[in-house]
Amino acid sequence: MARSILAAALFAAFSNACFAQAAQELEAQGQRAYEAKQYAQSAALYQQAWQREPNAALQYNAACSHALAGDVEQAFRALLLAVEGGYRNVEHMERDGDLAVLRRDARWAPLVAEAKEKQAFDARLFDSPALASPYRENLGEDEKVAGLSKFWSEVKYNFVYVDKLREIDWDRLYLETIPKVRATTSTAEYYRVLMELCAKLQDGHTNVYPGEELRRTTMARPLLQTQLVEGKVLVRAVQDPALLAKGIAPGAEILEVDGEPVIAYVERELVPVISASTPQDMVRRAYGYSFLSGRLDKAPTVLFRLANGKTVALEVRRVDPETYAKTLPQTPPFELRKLPGNVAHVALNSFGDRRAADAWLAAFEQIKESSAVIIDVRNNGGGNSDVGYKVLATLTDKPFETGRWSTRQYVPTYRAWNRAMPDLNKPHKPWAPDGARHYTGPVALLTSSGTYSAAEDFTVAFASMKRGPIVGEATGGSTGQPLFISLPGGGVARICTKADTFPDGRAWVGHGIQPDIKAAPRVKDLRGGGDTVLAAALAALKPHMEE
Repeated sequence: MARSILAAALFAAFSNACFAQAAQELEAQGQRAYEAKQYAQSAALYQQAWQREPNAALQYNAACSHALAGDVEQAFRALLLAVEGGYRNVEHMERDGDLAVLRRDARWAPLVAEAKEKQAFDARLFDSPALASPYRENLGEDEKVAGLSKFWSEVKYNFVYVDKLREIDWDRLYLETIPKVRATTSTAEYYRVLMELCAKLQDGHTNVYPGEELRRTTMARPLLQTQLVEGKVLVRAVQDPALLAKGIAPGAEILEVDGEPVIAYVERELVPVISASTPQDMVRRAYGYSFLSGRLDKAPTVLFRLANGKTVALEVRRVDPETYAKTLPQTPPFELRKLPGNVAHVALNSFGDRRAADAWLAAFEQIKESSAVIIDVRNNGGGNSDVGYKVLATLTDKPFETGRWSTRQYVPTYRAWNRAMPDLNKPHKPWAPDGARHYTGPVALLTSSGTYSAAEDFTVAFASMKRGPIVGEATGGSTGQPLFISLPGGGVARICTKADTFPDGRAWVGHGIQPDIKAAPRVKDLRGGGDTVLAAALAALKPHMEE
């Protein structure tokens, strides 16, 4: 009898695995049909996938495809099944352009109301409005402790790097933080304490963010960008007219902030609250993204050394995040220029939407005629990994690996039985080649510590293709799938729930993806307009161009 039960269990597990695999393949086919604008076929494939492995997201995607195909009846049917099956992203549903035709139908408003009601009910378990209070200058003590407890609990059960929680003794840190929280006299102080706690996790995809009011008044930034180069804090770009008038230009060195040596200022003021996965990630954030950030009503006095060797102390005014974003020059997601020798230098600056891939495909004939291609993701902070894979798909005629991922599995009864709870491990399915486009010439990839998240997923796939050298600096060393939670006072936190590795399981999160050819920016680059890293890539490609 026992053998029969075991055999039945093994057969059931095997059958489930086969059904899951079939569902994934049908889902992939449905996505490809959607991208090809074959919407009726896409909807049918999503429905077939759902029959093998019921999933609310599959019904939602089917609803989108039905709507785009003009089949309103089937679209509403699929959307209702999605909501009943657990689809709760109502905000996305309300703005999704694929569903535009449904919004004119009388059934739309009741369906949205039902989805919102289910969303609110579900939120009472993990994200109750009780702990998502609006901003006040000083939250109550109980509210602060409750917010700390929520963050501690969510990290304990969802943060994917469990060994880190053991190493730092997360419960001990929680206990030590309670009196610090109680001692705060403002919401601003409270959030700094939470950010200091979060920083101890050393993960760039796990962060605490104050609400809009505090970000505006306590996280203001000056209208200049900086970078640590060869041990010097240098100005990289300036948008403040007052600073430009005083001769502050790219290459100027920053020596002091409010009379304090610049390195000491960064270590004291910024490093304790920055969540970073690697040393190079910390440097990029502390001396770049966060440098000189602080209170909007305070202008720090900064001592500059100009290119001519003279020093000048100037007040550097800060602006709120909205003004900063509007003033900052907008970098397009895709930039193409031809270098001497018919080399295409393509900067993919963002995978935040599909524009980078669309522009690459639109320019492919021009790229294809190049003697070599240098792809630059040094300033790509991430987005959607699939955008980058569409670019890589044109560099090969074979499927390529895109890494592995894992997440935690928590089974309460297993814990009661003192039974191990292995992680859920998943290989990424190999990405298919483009088919219609194939560049066969030599390629190099430029990376830096600013290469982050989905851009690192891109770098992992490029490395697995063995398509050419990676040139530059180690990447930032952080990716994953964050879980967002609300906190008292209008803030939010995100917690990394997914660990990504190379296809063979080697870890790179927490280390960064190492280049094949090391090259770093030099002081002379910022002062003279050169590019040491690009020059190194050109030198590496030259022998292959001559063959």
